[in-house]
Amino acid sequence: MQDTISSQAIDTRPAKLWLPKRVIFTQAALTEPFGQAMHERVTRLGIMTEELSGNRLTGLRGEDEKATYRTAKNTLAVVTAPPSAFKLQPIPPSADYQFHLAQGCPAHCQYCYLAGSLSGPPVIRAYANLPAILENLPAYATHGLTTYEASCYTDPLGIEHLTGSLAETIRFFGTQPNMHLRWVTKYNQVEPLINLSHNGHTRCRISMNAEPVAHRLEGGTASIEARLNALRSLALPTAQGGGGYPIGVVLAPIMPIPDWEQHYNDLLDRLADKLDFSCDLTFELISHRFTPGSKEILLQWYPNTSLDLDEVGRVVKRNKFGGQKFVYSPDMMKQLRSFFEKGIGRRFPKAKILYWT
Repeated sequence: MQDTISSQAIDTRPAKLWLPKRVIFTQAALTEPFGQAMHERVTRLGIMTEELSGNRLTGLRGEDEKATYRTAKNTLAVVTAPPSAFKLQPIPPSADYQFHLAQGCPAHCQYCYLAGSLSGPPVIRAYANLPAILENLPAYATHGLTTYEASCYTDPLGIEHLTGSLAETIRFFGTQPNMHLRWVTKYNQVEPLINLSHNGHTRCRISMNAEPVAHRLEGGTASIEARLNALRSLALPTAQGGGGYPIGVVLAPIMPIPDWEQHYNDLLDRLADKLDFSCDLTFELISHRFTPGSKEILLQWYPNTSLDLDEVGRVVKRNKFGGQKFVYSPDMMKQLRSFFEKGIGRRFPKAKILYWT
């Protein structure tokens, strides 16, 4: 993060509902009852739809990468998940397996995790064959508890008003004795989820960051204050028997911005104020990193970003496939990790830190 990022007044704005300019339904999607239900949701919001005679998406690219990004981020394509989506892959340390309700995200985070991870323009693709996706999950369950991550490639709450997929998935997992769902969001519109029969089988996680990071780098998302309120609403039991979800905080991406200790202490203090009652709480701590490919894409999407993508001062971390990413130095990683582990332990002695990366 460059020195241009400074302290900001606390922002309290909720996220605006994402209303795409273009909504496309493939022929296969409209043969699915759940796809037809999505069509009804979209039309009730007054959004015009395009119904294709086939299943191939076209017209998604602009004159350059920036124009392609702008077009794609205003497009929702309702499609059917391909056969590969039914072959679940492990996703440590987040969960045992990942599965997908959609791919693509309506937010404009300038460090976007999906840059370089998904092929083609970053169109938001929602899956109309959700019932088949859910019916496939128990085949991967072991005799013990099996966890499933639903937000590797999307923010499911950011598109829930258009899809209804997250609520359907929470209800499904509520009926599965040995399967737990995990999802994460930067949005705050959790009201439709509060009174679902989750039976404690869904952990709702909110992604948080220091106020300057959220203000400058997380466009189109809810403010930190709105996210904190949403997390409280999910965890707090209601008189109607709702709420009471297991919850989690994903601190990501952690960055040593100027005065980072002060900013992150402020965040943890605000979190402690909101969660002033007993609840099932976990933390996931993820430091900022980038790959050469993601850096190139992000600078095309956000040429004027204040995100620190300088490779000087970083170290290269390689995976078993030969890929590389730039992470903070061991000394900085040790300093950051110690700060958060102590700060969380002091404020939330019963919470569990699931991992640091």
